[in-house]
Amino acid sequence: MDKNTRLRLGRAQQEPVWRRGTTLNHAKLPADTVDWLYDAASLTKRLKQASSGRFQVRILSQVWQRPMRCERQLLGLGDRQFALVRQVYLLCDEQVVVFARTVLPGPLLKSRYRYLARLGGKPLGEVLFRDKSMRRSEVQLTQILPEHEIFSLVMRGSAESSVSLWGRRSLFQLGGQPLLVSEVFVPPLPKLAQMQFRVTRKSGR
Repeated sequence: MDKNTRLRLGRAQQEPVWRRGTTLNHAKLPADTVDWLYDAASLTKRLKQASSGRFQVRILSQVWQRPMRCERQLLGLGDRQFALVRQVYLLCDEQVVVFARTVLPGPLLKSRYRYLARLGGKPLGEVLFRDKSMRRSEVQLTQILPEHEIFSLVMRGSAESSVSLWGRRSLFQLGGQPLLVSEVFVPPLPKLAQMQFRVTRKSGR
């Protein structure tokens, strides 16, 4: 393997930099994506509304593996700890609009929430937002660049490398047990139906 190849592979393993959503200037975010990034309601419900019910979950993978470093840090996992990582596409009218990655730690799947390992094509969002114990952290945002490992996962099978991708992630708690959900939005996005958009704006943002 030559030096240039090693450098390209090294760049491809980079992780995105996540920032608190309230620290970003909303005006600098893509106009067609900003509402999706900050919407605190159920993403599954919004996608079903936007696609008139023509919504689908396509499973890409679900395996036990060591999560990304930034994921382990947020979940409080050790460097050698594994978790169940579920990756799916969310489709509206047969078009991929969201890449979703969920990290499910072992303790969660040993609790009464063990059924989360057997969701199949059922959307996770429907489960999360029905659970009265659910708590959700403040959203974190990031721009997904071609040198990030997750970019190739989102754009699997596509030669496009110039598209601007933005993602969000939230730490959820179910019965006091954490799981991490990251969602990357793939343009063009459908128009939100009956959007009720609420963002806490700070001075200068």
